[in-house]
Amino acid sequence: MKLDLEAILGTEARSLLEHRSMGIPREKLHLPHSEWVTDFLKDSDRSPRVLRSLQSLVDTGRLRGTGYVSIFPVDQGIEHSAGASFAPNPDFFDPENIVKFAIESGCSGVASTLGVLGIAARKYAHKIPFVLKLNHNEFLSYPNRYDQTMFASVKQAADMGAVAVGATVYFGSAESARQIHEVSDAFAHAHELGLGTILWCYTRNNAFKVDGVDYHNAADFSSQANHLGVTMQADIIKQKLPVNNGGYNATKHGKTHPLVYSTLTTDHPIDLCRYQVANCYMGRIGLINSGGESKGDSDFKDAVRTAIINKRAGGMGLIAGRKAFQKPWKDGIALINAIQDVYLDSSIGVA
Repeated sequence: MKLDLEAILGTEARSLLEHRSMGIPREKLHLPHSEWVTDFLKDSDRSPRVLRSLQSLVDTGRLRGTGYVSIFPVDQGIEHSAGASFAPNPDFFDPENIVKFAIESGCSGVASTLGVLGIAARKYAHKIPFVLKLNHNEFLSYPNRYDQTMFASVKQAADMGAVAVGATVYFGSAESARQIHEVSDAFAHAHELGLGTILWCYTRNNAFKVDGVDYHNAADFSSQANHLGVTMQADIIKQKLPVNNGGYNATKHGKTHPLVYSTLTTDHPIDLCRYQVANCYMGRIGLINSGGESKGDSDFKDAVRTAIINKRAGGMGLIAGRKAFQKPWKDGIALINAIQDVYLDSSIGVA
C-alpha cells in the first residue's frame, strides 16, 4: 500500500524525504539489495550454512527479495516484566500468538526467548525464521541490575531449528568486558553450527548523562557500539535510532575526531543514522533500528518516521515489537505493514 507520507509526517515530510547526505555520500555505501548475502558475505569466513540461514531471513515475508528485513521481537517479558509488556494485550502471554502475529504481519523473522520459540518450534520453525535471543536483563532481582545474563545456549537454538541467534551487549558498562567475551564465544559457536548472528548494540553507563543531557543514543557513542559489534562478527546490528551527538565531547573520555561532528555528520536525523551505517563496515553488515517503546497515539507516525530514516540512511530494516504487540491485533499488523510499505516504496530512496 502506498502511504500518504505528507499526511503522516506533517511538517517534517520534506526534510525527511528530500534530504541528501553529503558527509558520507551514498555512493560509498554497500546498500541492501536482493543479493545482499551473495555480494557482501560470500567472500567472508561465514560457511555456506550461515549464508543459507541469513538468506532465509531476506527471502521471507512481505520484504522478500528486497534485501530489507522486518523482524518481530518479543523478549520484553524478561527485559521489562511480562505484566508491563503484555497487560495492554494479554493475547501475547501466549507464545503461539507471538509467532502467529509475525507470520500474519508478513515479517522476515521472529526474535524471542528460549521458552517462547521452543514451545512453538515444531509447529512453526519451518514456516518463519526463528531468531533465538540468548541473553536478557531481568528486573525481578532487587535492587534492579543493568546486566545481561545468558538464558539459552547456541545448541538449543540449532536444535529447535532457529536460523540465527541474537544477544545484547551493554557497551560502556562495567560488565561489558564479560558480556563481550560471552557473546563473542556464542557467536563463534553459532557460525560453527550454521546460524546467523544479530547483536543488540546498546550503551549503558550513568556517566553518559551529562548536565541533564542523555547521550546513550548519541550518534558517536551508538556508532562506536556498532563498530564493536561488527568486530565481534555480528551479521546484523540492532541499534536504537540516534537522537543527538557529541557523547565523547560531553563525557571527555575515550577518543574521537573533530571531523566526526564537522564533516561526517550534521544534526539531521538521517545523517546521524548514516554514521551508524558507516560504522557497520559501510553497510556490509546490515543495520536494523529498533522501533522503541509504545507511546500511544504517535506510534504509527513514529514507526514510519524511523523506517524512513533507516532506509534513507542506508540501513537494512526495522525490528519493531512493543509499538505493535501492545495494540489490538489488527492495529498492530497495520503498523508493521506500514513499516514494510516504506521499504517497498521505490520512491523513497537512499539520501
